Amino acid sequence: MGGRPMTLALRQARVRYGPLEALHGVTLAAPGPGITVLLGRNGSGRTTVLRALAGTVPLSGGAVVWDGTDVTRVPAHERARHGLCLVPERQAVFGSLTVRENLALAAPSYDRALDAYPQLTALLPRRAGTLSGGEQRMLALSRALLARARVVLVDEPTQGMSPTVAARTYDLLSGLDACVVVAEQRLPPVLHGRTAVVYELRRGTVVFSGEAAELAPPTGADRTRPGPG
Repeated sequence: MGGRPMTLALRQARVRYGPLEALHGVTLAAPGPGITVLLGRNGSGRTTVLRALAGTVPLSGGAVVWDGTDVTRVPAHERARHGLCLVPERQAVFGSLTVRENLALAAPSYDRALDAYPQLTALLPRRAGTLSGGEQRMLALSRALLARARVVLVDEPTQGMSPTVAARTYDLLSGLDACVVVAEQRLPPVLHGRTAVVYELRRGTVVFSGEAAELAPPTGADRTRPGPG
């Protein structure tokens, strides 16, 4: 990609799950290279935005635009083939395969993943399904790193990780030559003061858009929490 600017965007996007509308005309743009953060509590629509961008849920209205091209009707596997990588919150690894096999599926050489997360080296012979939540997140993100994707979409990237590993994870994501979109319940402390685009969602609508620096730092404990959004 060589640092070429790009944008992945939603334009007046609507998504329905049966009779319920999860996104109510959401418009946002994720520039790359760089990080865009989708903030929101459970049920806010942040996970649905990721799925809409990836093509794993259809829009009932609006459009998905990638580098100026309307890809609304392009299926998820075609978006993946063109360099989009989605790391969901759950079932992001092949639990019945070993860590080594999971990494080998992403790339023939996985030294880059072990450099990123040295903790995985001792876990290579283990089945991925037996890993802790934080270890599975490291493995899932390692596979995304190996894919060298143009767009990386990650739901709850640091869930279950220690603060040190979480900070390392955001350093890795910030260093990618890709458009990176992450969904979080709160702005990660490591991003305060950094350049990052932020959209806050509430009940399927955007209630704030701006830079991370515009948000006040958290005053209390800030921890990751389970649960879809």
